[in-house]
Amino acid sequence: MSEHVVDVSWSRGEHEFTYQTYSRDHEWRFDGGVTVPASANPAYLGSPGPVDPEEAFVAALSSCHMLTFLSIAAKKRLVVDAYDDHAVGLLAKNEQGKPAITQVTLHPKIAFAGSGPDAETLAKMHHLAHEQCFIANSVTTQVTVAGI
Repeated sequence: MSEHVVDVSWSRGEHEFTYQTYSRDHEWRFDGGVTVPASANPAYLGSPGPVDPEEAFVAALSSCHMLTFLSIAAKKRLVVDAYDDHAVGLLAKNEQGKPAITQVTLHPKIAFAGSGPDAETLAKMHHLAHEQCFIANSVTTQVTVAGI
């Protein structure tokens, strides 16, 4: 259907190349021209400022769910004024005993123009957004929406 390309670049620079000393800092370059500084999580010897892959993974799930939800709302002629999410990913051991983001919990706060949908309709919209989200369909991580 479509292809998605990201360039990831790292270089050793002046750092000694041992496990404890090599830099985890690198860049993600996207086709729209955006460059994002990235690193490992500080717990894995990365820098604290840049985005780490685990954060990016959680952000991708949250963003995909939001974009799918907005599409569903628009098709239902429900006007969304704002959508904010506080997404939380849990790094734990998976069923094979390997570290993985095993769960992501979304905490969306949505402001609708007018009264908005009732609780049952809202829950159905979130369920449908999860079912149709490309990223959620690509991973084994459990994704839940808090409060529904």
